[in-house]
Amino acid sequence: MAARVIMTASGKGGTGKSTVSVFMAGCLAARGRKVLLVELDCGLRSIDYIAGVSGKTVYDIGDILSGRCETGKAIVESPLYGGLYVVSAPYAGGEVRAEALSAFVRSAREVFDDIVLDTAAGMGAPFLAAMAVCDMCVIVITPDPVAMRDGRIVCDAVAAAGCENIRLVINRVPRRAADAAVGDFDLCIDTVGAQLLGVVPESAALAAACASGKGLAQAEPAHAVFRAIAARLCGERVPLIVR
Repeated sequence: MAARVIMTASGKGGTGKSTVSVFMAGCLAARGRKVLLVELDCGLRSIDYIAGVSGKTVYDIGDILSGRCETGKAIVESPLYGGLYVVSAPYAGGEVRAEALSAFVRSAREVFDDIVLDTAAGMGAPFLAAMAVCDMCVIVITPDPVAMRDGRIVCDAVAAAGCENIRLVINRVPRRAADAAVGDFDLCIDTVGAQLLGVVPESAALAAACASGKGLAQAEPAHAVFRAIAARLCGERVPLIVR
């Protein structure tokens, strides 16, 4: 069966989209799925560090799409999450052309169960290229008016392109609703216009895991949220974990 392609997107930077991409993909892999995580944010590389493959990569998505290397040479398995394979973005330069990405995804579909495309913030070339090949879009916002408004713009664009499977992750949610710029999740959902997939709490442990590249302890509440997100993506009915 051909892989499902999930693009992660955000209207503005700083929502934690790449963090969500890594931990969501890692938890899908923990369920026994073979997952490919592809970073498309050329020049603003971060997924290699969060996924624990920093220093282990020689080639990147730019090399694949330009034909400078064979695909397999740029794919590195994460030492933190068995079954998760990573293709990093270039440190600098590089471009994501829709035709080249489509050809790459078409070949990868036959090897993996899930392909997660971590796009750049906004709706530039990486976003448009991913949108052309995705089966699902996961929009990541923080609970604030600007992220919500920009999330709606992204949601409308993806829907207009014909993708009907759009989900929402509200990230970096303070423990107390009163501490959030927008503490009403229903308002976040209604503003963006996408079905809620998960609510990720603000977490010092999660931030430390991203900064260290050493992974997140399974006992951490944020890890339970990502496990639940992965379960929902696999069709299970899992109660929403909030704070």
